[in-house]
Amino acid sequence: MENFQGKTAFITGGASGIGFAMAKAFGAAGMNVMLADIEREPLDTALDELRKRQIRAEGVHCDVADRASVEEAARATIAAFGKVHVVCNNAGVGAGGPVGTLKPGDWDWTVGVNLMGVVYGTEAFLPLIRSHGEGGHFVNTASMAGMISPPGMEPYCATKFAVVAMSEGWAGQLAAENIGVSVLCPGFVKTRIFESSRTRQEKYGKPEVAASDAPSVGQQLVQAGIDPDVVGACVFEAVRDNDLYIFTHPDMRPAVEQRFERIMQGFDKASHRAALAGVDMKSPQVISMLNK
Repeated sequence: MENFQGKTAFITGGASGIGFAMAKAFGAAGMNVMLADIEREPLDTALDELRKRQIRAEGVHCDVADRASVEEAARATIAAFGKVHVVCNNAGVGAGGPVGTLKPGDWDWTVGVNLMGVVYGTEAFLPLIRSHGEGGHFVNTASMAGMISPPGMEPYCATKFAVVAMSEGWAGQLAAENIGVSVLCPGFVKTRIFESSRTRQEKYGKPEVAASDAPSVGQQLVQAGIDPDVVGACVFEAVRDNDLYIFTHPDMRPAVEQRFERIMQGFDKASHRAALAGVDMKSPQVISMLNK
């Protein structure tokens, strides 16, 4: 996208953290902003702040794990602004722990919000972007946990890997329609991700919280993370430039390279496996990520 003035951005998890930072960045570029959040009071506070900045903003209560709620938020966006151009599927939660100890509700909650929330947002808003023919952009929030998988974070990582995969595929499908897709993979950002159980829906049950006064290593890293506003600025630049991947921590590149190196080692091992000797393979030599 090149022209943002007067266009509309819809952002889930928009009342705080990275979502609110995106709202400020897009609003500063002249966009209308529709904030969607499951927390009503923080949503009102965020709207007040945006309006003080002379940003035209509205809000809608939205549970991204509920398809009907996302569809209602889409209708509210059109009712407020007429059109929508940028959709940020940003709302996310965190769950993890030793293998075998997680409750079914932990998995269902994480998948419902982090993965299906992105699916519902994309499916609800894509027809609306297509309808005006002016192009648009989706920003799907994954994580560096969508590129590497530290032990103990499997539910979170599984959903974030899925967001990366879906974004890559959708980018290929939608490029010809002038609809861009970016996947945001931030490192440690100073947000309230470790407090995400505060928004956990009743249908997923109450989380088991271990009693501890000392923050975990992960919590310490998040608390020392970069300012969300920096991430918001990165997202704006990426949408402007139609970037597929948005990384905020270039110093984490070695961790991704280490993973890729292990993958390549697996291919090297496969090329020498006795079980594969003499097998006539018909795999295509190039698989394009763009649907041409």
